[in-house]
Amino acid sequence: MIAGRLVILLALALRAAEPVGEARPRGLEQSAPERFTVVSDGHPLAVWARRPASPRAAMVLVHGRTWSSLPDFDLQVPGLQRSTLAALARNGIAAYAVDLRGYGETKRDATGWLTPRRSAADIVNVLNWVAQQYPGLPKPALLGWSRGAVVSMLAAQTAPRSLSALIVYGFAFDPDLDFVDADPPAKPAMIRNTAKDAASDFVSPKVTPQAVVDAFVAQALRSDPVSMDLRNDGELNAIDPARIAMPTLLIFGERDVNVPPMDGAKLFARLGTADKQMVELPGADHVAHLEDTHDAWMAAVVNFVTRPAVRR
Repeated sequence: MIAGRLVILLALALRAAEPVGEARPRGLEQSAPERFTVVSDGHPLAVWARRPASPRAAMVLVHGRTWSSLPDFDLQVPGLQRSTLAALARNGIAAYAVDLRGYGETKRDATGWLTPRRSAADIVNVLNWVAQQYPGLPKPALLGWSRGAVVSMLAAQTAPRSLSALIVYGFAFDPDLDFVDADPPAKPAMIRNTAKDAASDFVSPKVTPQAVVDAFVAQALRSDPVSMDLRNDGELNAIDPARIAMPTLLIFGERDVNVPPMDGAKLFARLGTADKQMVELPGADHVAHLEDTHDAWMAAVVNFVTRPAVRR
C-alpha cells in the first residue's frame, strides 16, 4: 500500500473521424462481429463491434504490440466463451475494437511505420466517432491492453473530453524513467510472425487451456502474418500520470511480467484522478482476459465502467 494514497486492491476469483461503408447486421448471436470503417485524418481504420440492442455504456478497446483486435478481443474457442467484445455486449456495453495502422484489416499508411502520436490521434478519432453513435450515453470508456495501454494513456491525456474512463490493462511503467527512442532501420523490417510468438504470452498452465492457446495462435497468425514496425517511442515521454484526470482502472494479472509491482504502485500513486482503482487478478498473467480468469477480469472491468457515480 502507498502512504497518503487510497489504493483499492481487489483480488477477484469470480466473476477527425468519418464513418464509411456498411456494417454487418447487429446481434449478439451472429457468427462474426460487425465491421465499420472510420476514416482518421484520411486513413481508413477497421473497427470491430458487438453491441446490445439498448446499451448502457460504450467502450473502445485498443490491442497490443503484435496482434490486432480480432484475436485479442474476439477470440473464438470451441466450447469456451473468450470473446471480450461479446461478453461486454452481454453486460450492456457497446464494445468497439480498433485495428491500428498496419494491424489486422487496417493497412499501413504511406510511411510504413506507426508512432505513439499517430496511434493516439487515431484512437481519439475513433472515440469521437463512437460517441457520435450514442449521443444519449456518457462518452466511451477507453481500454488499452499492453502497448495499447500506454498509447491509450497518451490519447487520454491529449483529449480528455473524448472519454469517460480509462482502463490501463497489462502494462505499467516507472514515471521517473524515460522511454528509449531506439534508432530504427532505414526501411520497415516487416518481420513475419511465428506460432512461437503467438503463444509466448500464455505462461500460466493452471489458467491456460490448450484449446485457448491453439485458437489464439491460429487466429493471430491469420490476422497478423507480419509484425508492424514501430518507431519514435520517445514520444511516450510526454505522458504525465498527473494529467490523467478521468476515472482510471489499473488492472493486471498477478504473474504478468509486464507489470513490475513497484512500477504499478508508483504509476497508480501518480495518477491525477482521485477516482481510481487497482485490481490484481490472482493466478493470472498477461492474457487474463482470454484465460480461465476471463470472468474475474470481465467483472472488474464491467463493474468499474457501470458503477454508480459518487455523489458529493
